[in-house]
Amino acid sequence: MSVSGVLTAAARSFTVPVSAAGLLRRGSLCSITRKMSSNWQMDHLERTAGNYRQNDLYPAQVCGIINESETVKRLRLTVHPDFNFRAGQWVDFYIPGLDKVGGFSMCSSPGLLQREGVIELAVKYTKHPPAHWVHTMCTVGSHVAMRVGGNFFFDPSLSDPSVDLLLVAGGVGINPLYSILLHVADLLRLNHASNGRDYHIGSTRLCYSAKNTQELLFKNTIIELCQEFPGKFSCGFHITQESQEVDQQLLPFLNRCRITAASLQPHVDPERTVCYLCGPPPMIEAVSQTLTDFGLPKDRIIFEKWW
Repeated sequence: MSVSGVLTAAARSFTVPVSAAGLLRRGSLCSITRKMSSNWQMDHLERTAGNYRQNDLYPAQVCGIINESETVKRLRLTVHPDFNFRAGQWVDFYIPGLDKVGGFSMCSSPGLLQREGVIELAVKYTKHPPAHWVHTMCTVGSHVAMRVGGNFFFDPSLSDPSVDLLLVAGGVGINPLYSILLHVADLLRLNHASNGRDYHIGSTRLCYSAKNTQELLFKNTIIELCQEFPGKFSCGFHITQESQEVDQQLLPFLNRCRITAASLQPHVDPERTVCYLCGPPPMIEAVSQTLTDFGLPKDRIIFEKWW
């Protein structure tokens, strides 16, 4: 039977969309489906109840795991062809056998999904059951289910006016902002390859704070993007604790302090700047107030808090 035939047959058999042939065993999908009952203990779902969500829950399979840092694992997941998201959004993350639902932001671009049929999530270790499962039980081949949600995203159209982006991240709050950064890079590459129908992309500045340089996720790729798109991308890394060893390539971008008003002000133009913030609530509140004091309208300050 062809792949399309397998998909059609599977779709008749199950009540949620299924992935490509062989991606999920029937037993694991049924387990996930049974868990879609009122018995789920929905702390993440309750917190985000007011957010936009897609209707469809899609099964997925872990196809790669790497240690992004000492405390963060990056998962690569094969997903259903109909799965889609906007840069900056998150997923409800359902794990068979767990009563808690995870909430993890994509750290990959929509372009990667289009090219390879995969998404990536970077999950920090905690004792919260979904994150603990990722760090202690998840293996290549593990089956989960996901649903996309979130009002926090950057998805410009060809007709949108040009804006300058200011991305401000604290800790693993980098995940959705890294997705946005990669998406902007994809759009710039599309512009380069197009015949005049360009996206209106201004400059993008990333201000990223972490405990030490080891906890600066994706730092090498971020620097590569700044080098690939000089004048379009720039970044400042901020560390709050001393790092014993610092890679020489980080030094031009490194600040041994928290993100300050002085580091933000040169990148704020009330007429052009749109700021996306993601990190601990105290950081979000402080940076939002600073940007407001600089005259940036509140509708140009878009934030997502993680707990």
